[in-house]
Amino acid sequence: MAKVAKKKKKKLGGMRGSGAGSSSQDSGLRPQLVESLPPCMNGCPNHNAIREMLMTISKAEEFEKSYDQAFEEAFYIFMETTPFPSTCGRVCPHPCESACNRKEKEGAVGINAVERFIGDFGLEKGLKPTKLNGEARSEKIAVVGSGPGGLTAAYQLARRGYPVTVFEAFPHAGGRLRSGSPDYRLPTDVLDAELARILELGVELRLNTAVGTEISLDDLRKEYKAIFVALGAHHGIELRVEGEDAPNVFTGTDFLHRVNSGEKVDVGDKVLVIGGGDTAVDAARVSRRLGAEVAIVYRRTRKEMPANDEEIEGAELEDVKIDYLAAPMEIYTENGKAVGMKCQRMELGEPDSSGRRRPVPIEGDTFDMDFTCLIAAVSQAPDFEGFSELIEGKDWIKVDEKMKTKLDGVYSGGDNINLGLAIDAIGHGNAAAVAIDEMIDGAQDPLPDSAPLGVVLAEKMQLGYYKEAQRVPLKEMPVDERLKEMAAEITSTYTAEEATTEAKRCMSCGKCFDCGTCWSFCQDNAIVKPLTKGEPYKIKLDFCTGCKKCSEVCPCGYIEMH
Repeated sequence: MAKVAKKKKKKLGGMRGSGAGSSSQDSGLRPQLVESLPPCMNGCPNHNAIREMLMTISKAEEFEKSYDQAFEEAFYIFMETTPFPSTCGRVCPHPCESACNRKEKEGAVGINAVERFIGDFGLEKGLKPTKLNGEARSEKIAVVGSGPGGLTAAYQLARRGYPVTVFEAFPHAGGRLRSGSPDYRLPTDVLDAELARILELGVELRLNTAVGTEISLDDLRKEYKAIFVALGAHHGIELRVEGEDAPNVFTGTDFLHRVNSGEKVDVGDKVLVIGGGDTAVDAARVSRRLGAEVAIVYRRTRKEMPANDEEIEGAELEDVKIDYLAAPMEIYTENGKAVGMKCQRMELGEPDSSGRRRPVPIEGDTFDMDFTCLIAAVSQAPDFEGFSELIEGKDWIKVDEKMKTKLDGVYSGGDNINLGLAIDAIGHGNAAAVAIDEMIDGAQDPLPDSAPLGVVLAEKMQLGYYKEAQRVPLKEMPVDERLKEMAAEITSTYTAEEATTEAKRCMSCGKCFDCGTCWSFCQDNAIVKPLTKGEPYKIKLDFCTGCKKCSEVCPCGYIEMH
């Protein structure tokens, strides 16, 4: 009887092959369930567990959870890697979305908007961070700078039981999140609420305390077991042209810091901004809210402009004029004030070290622009006074893969090592906290269990499986209303229904989401559905004929043939 059953099994395999377009010959390959890294998580500098967060919301009903339960779980998923979901949900230029496979269909998932909703949900419900263990450590840690990198390091170390002191030179915490992010993009109360949550873990904050001048780095090294240096880039780079010392000429960082500190800044009725980065665009949009007519001068084209596209489009919508392929040459002054600028027309030449095409002057082609206020937002840098020991050559602070500097017990991250995004600094703070904990415990890196996960790209997936679903748009305040008040937030947070709808657009790239497609297509009964929801599928290899169909139809690219 056993022989008869075996022959029947082979016959069924042959019928399946001829009916489904597969060969009746055994390919010799067998399916394997291989989890891959989703491109969103790979594209996030902090590697937030985006897929897990979105699928937790998306599958709530299937797991018989209320959506509030799913939102809370999603909040804690994000809090494992970032204490700033509400903040990043507003200011991050979301490189995760640029990598999203869904953009190959009808548009990337609105990850940033869902993160913002989850962060705001956590604040509204008063959700608190969890500690990683109940052990109170005796080794004191110092953090220099209260920007996103410094506070993330403090947060993760406090979760591990360490007493942490954060030293901040300014009167308020938040670093560039506070001084460089206009209220219309990041309301002060949102930032303050997320900062308070970190301090509630027992983190001590010392404001108006400048390490490097008032307290030396050497003094900190004597008192603290480890130090994380995260100064931030608060120093604006000057144009280096005559006349920029006039009182109505500001650097971009100084201008935004003054406005965000509540200082009344008289810009007059015509502002000229030099630069093409986010600081330049922020300065221009703030100036519009101060009632001025605004123009930006940028030496390259729109294609090379480093500012976030959404911010550029917002500025254009608010009637900010942008003059491309132009560079400052000379500032005109009258009675001690700057009143105009001579500009040089440019054209693009060969690419420079950044990969962008280098602007080249067009000889004899100049023009003049008049203004009541000039803002030079060409670049920025940290103030390294008191930290010269950490500087190597002409470079900024150098660190290894564990964020360690050349000084024992001193780590660094954020804009100290390279100008970047807030999410870059958050990633540095996370890495440094882990490294400091390992250093104190004397722990060695464990050997990896397996090779690093590969990234699953759209060509490995079956995009046709997923129903068309347009991205849920954010509601925006009309231009005439938003310009009336500096603190008027331009976009509104998703409702619970909108966040749920958007989360359901996630395709769970690289990980099984229990769609059952492989099971329904397998005519050899080699795929076994789990009895318990959420457990992995199993493959009975002795039943498999290697037809490859399960791999070919898997929507998310989870099944591979080997």
